Amino acid sequence: MLRASHMLPRNGAGAMKLTTAKRVEGIQLPKGKRDYIQFDDDIPGLGLRIREGGSRTWIFQYRIGSKQRRMVLGSAKSAQLNLGEIRKTASRLHGRVELGQDPAMDKETARIEAGNTVGALIHQYLETRKSDWRPRSETEIRRHLTKHAKPLHSMPLPAVSQRNVANLLNDIAKYSGDVTANRVRASLATFLGWVIREGIRLPEGNVAAYTNKRIEKSRDRVLSDAELKQIWNASPHDYYGAVIRLLMLTGQRFSEIAALRWDEVHDEQIVLSGERTKNGRTHIVPLSEAAKSILANFPRGNRKHLFGRDDTGFQGRSAAKVKLDERIAAGGPAIANWTPHDLRRTVATRMAELGVQPHIIEAVLNHVSGHKGGVAGIYNRATYDKEKRESLNLWAEHVTALVEGRKAIVVPMKRA
Repeated sequence: MLRASHMLPRNGAGAMKLTTAKRVEGIQLPKGKRDYIQFDDDIPGLGLRIREGGSRTWIFQYRIGSKQRRMVLGSAKSAQLNLGEIRKTASRLHGRVELGQDPAMDKETARIEAGNTVGALIHQYLETRKSDWRPRSETEIRRHLTKHAKPLHSMPLPAVSQRNVANLLNDIAKYSGDVTANRVRASLATFLGWVIREGIRLPEGNVAAYTNKRIEKSRDRVLSDAELKQIWNASPHDYYGAVIRLLMLTGQRFSEIAALRWDEVHDEQIVLSGERTKNGRTHIVPLSEAAKSILANFPRGNRKHLFGRDDTGFQGRSAAKVKLDERIAAGGPAIANWTPHDLRRTVATRMAELGVQPHIIEAVLNHVSGHKGGVAGIYNRATYDKEKRESLNLWAEHVTALVEGRKAIVVPMKRA
């Protein structure tokens, strides 16, 4: 059993009752000594340590087996300010030692665990596991943990509670939707499982796995012409505004446009490699004049990416969407329950209304399903570059006419 000890340091100090500030302040370093400990005669292990340089600290000392432990409790330079609290702390520590506990080891463990912040461990996790993932999967997991989970990064991981994670997921669902919240939840749960297997103690276990999973409803929101005009006009002339307008003109995925690189942009089109697309296939997006005019506002210089302050692609999606909604509401009626992904669905739906054939729409969106799935997919391997360009030009004229308040100069495409 551990026992508190009046173990004398090598300077041979004795014991006395350290019960009043006056008595404590009267204790001085003995002549010829550089380091001296005066122990309390009332609370075992409590001592006042005085050093030649003038430092005066409270310590608690005890023995575990053949080893001596010593803990610093605080400064003793102003004894009248903390003597009562120091004696209470030492008394509690002595009680723990009598019960067989090791307070110094617990304190060291707590210090080590406090250094295991969420952000530091996420970095370690991503570096350790990245070789196990496909490039697309790594991109998604990295976005979930470094971007969406960023509010947790500064916290010691053992201190993260189920409520902390639940609040984070609630915010993500509010600004990015239930699907994104579920994906972040899954990435966090897998990360915490890895942490536990690495031997890091989590008092509450895998707190992400205990949170509620949201019911994912298939969205069918198609924006009206009036709503498209509102969004376009309210979009700021910055990175996010450019991304939103390009989404409206091209119908592509947010991640593809937000992380657009200069080596993917050519005179008349965007070429996305399979590593950057959801289905792993190279995708060509013809550029309308309206789309090219947006890209022209961003000089290339020495940058790798078109968008984003740190040349890593656009970041800060949730906060930017909130500001855009505020701008929309300030200029007219608010647009309820819309997300940037609704632009993709809207482009597909409205192109169909303009006469674009379904397989061409799927080619524009880079879908491999429906008309391009199964036998049709094997037979019909054409990329439809000409038809895609005509369709996106047709759609761009429709959007431009909306914004300019004029009638579109277009002839709906006839179905074959």
